Amino acid sequence: MKREELLKPETLARLRGLDLKARLVVEGFLEGLHRSPYKGFSVEFSEYRSYIPGDEPRRIDWKVYAKTDRFYVKEYQEETNLRAMLLVDSSGSMAYRSGSVTGALSKLDYATTLAAALAYLLIKQKDAVGLATFDTRIRGYLPPRSSRNYLQLLLARLENLTAGGETNLAESLHSLAERLRKRGLVILFSDLFDDPDRVLFALRHFRHRKHEVILFHILDPMEESFDFSSPTRLVDMETRKEASLDPRLVRAEYRKALEDYRFRLRSTCSEHRIDYNPILTDQSFEYALFRYLEKRRRLR
Repeated sequence: MKREELLKPETLARLRGLDLKARLVVEGFLEGLHRSPYKGFSVEFSEYRSYIPGDEPRRIDWKVYAKTDRFYVKEYQEETNLRAMLLVDSSGSMAYRSGSVTGALSKLDYATTLAAALAYLLIKQKDAVGLATFDTRIRGYLPPRSSRNYLQLLLARLENLTAGGETNLAESLHSLAERLRKRGLVILFSDLFDDPDRVLFALRHFRHRKHEVILFHILDPMEESFDFSSPTRLVDMETRKEASLDPRLVRAEYRKALEDYRFRLRSTCSEHRIDYNPILTDQSFEYALFRYLEKRRRLR
């Protein structure tokens, strides 16, 4: 299978097992890079110092001893490992998948696959990664860890995640901002269907606590185009309220409202140094992984 195919949502929709999907996405992504950026994240040698009783014998450099007849141990300069937290919105609206797109992923499918790929990549970089899922409140929480065994636990949580219930995005984000005491990288996956003022205020809470933030604003292509046939009955996936309308009469107004909302999000995020990334569920995962990689390089 070609590299480009591995990164397409419609390809991954035909596969089972989030572990397999995450691995294929990351391998396809890495194959496309001319120079791997995943070197240099581990501990790097810094200098020697004289042996002190109590030092671990395995740190003695025997080659230096053979030349000098003195015991020296290697000192290491260790980079501060990144602590990343994946925040996945699992409210009812995230279950949406437009029926007109063959092999499409729901917004939650896309979010969990992308989150799994990033978790795989973070562990590969020897960074720590954790997971929080939420709707009206925090439903699941795994603190950041860096072991491969822990990755399997995190992937299992993502794979078993289902969408349902209403949204209280802002309240959940405030709770998480208070819970994350150590500074790190926060990566949010959500359709952001909540009051914009409250959402933006909550995102600023993370920055106030010195976290770096990447926001993936995930929508279905039909939620962007609003190319529904006429007449259409719309059902709120969280409240189950219904509304019948003629899309032709409101399409332009809807698109303008979405454009204004995105512009406001982008402007406010830029002002507070939050990486804002609108993304559709039919887009290649390569775009999202590159955005993460750019952020990771700036944090080194």
